Amino acid sequence: MLKRLLGIATASLLMAAPATADTLDEVIDRGTLRCGVVLDFPPIGYRDENNEPAGFDVEYCNDLAAALEVDMELLPLTWSERLPVIVTGRADVVFGATSDSLARARTVGFSIPYAIYYAQGVVNSESGIKSFEDIRGKRVAAAVGTVPEQEWLKIAEEWGEENLYQGYQSENEVFLAVAQGKADIGITTNTAVKPIAAQYDNVDPGPRMPWTTDYTSVVAKRKDVSWLNYLNLFVTHQVRSGRYQELWGAYVGGEAPELRIPGVMY
Repeated sequence: MLKRLLGIATASLLMAAPATADTLDEVIDRGTLRCGVVLDFPPIGYRDENNEPAGFDVEYCNDLAAALEVDMELLPLTWSERLPVIVTGRADVVFGATSDSLARARTVGFSIPYAIYYAQGVVNSESGIKSFEDIRGKRVAAAVGTVPEQEWLKIAEEWGEENLYQGYQSENEVFLAVAQGKADIGITTNTAVKPIAAQYDNVDPGPRMPWTTDYTSVVAKRKDVSWLNYLNLFVTHQVRSGRYQELWGAYVGGEAPELRIPGVMY
């Protein structure tokens, strides 16, 4: 009798539990992909001469929406908004040069790498900075919530120069601070150095930073395994079809970097 009652109770609970669709189903049913991109990160994400979103990450959003046969709704983000928009459900996915750190993985889920960068500085022409060691005693700027900020603060602490650090909400503010002489060097990624140096007459390419290559992933909800599996397949398809190389060549130039981490199977 007790077993029968327990069985009835369990069945009732299962019937009462609401069926929850995963993000893949929700996007298809909604007919719209909400895709987050940082638009002050040229040539990966920026606004063109008509103030329209453009860049490598924007193209990836378009390609993902096309694969899903849905419309694409672009959500412009700051660096610090990349994870919160996923946690709060405002975005279905973020293409935003997001490093797949273990600390971040406690909050959001990551795909396999879709792009690789390394950190490099842009310097004021009057700064005298030619090498990494030349940065000692200089005013350093970076965007809040980025890996360059986190890595630089470790070095600043080691050098005892935390007071010389300046954090800005966007990379555009970082570049402007360097151009205006408020900062001697701004830390960004290698892909942004050439267009920024071309934009400002008094800003030059600076030294490469000493930390490791930055493998970046597509960001989605941590517990949504089926959606993350789909994103992994999408990234794989972009490489296999040649689209990854096509877009990298168009927006960055040259050969697209190898996405596989040495010694790791993806």
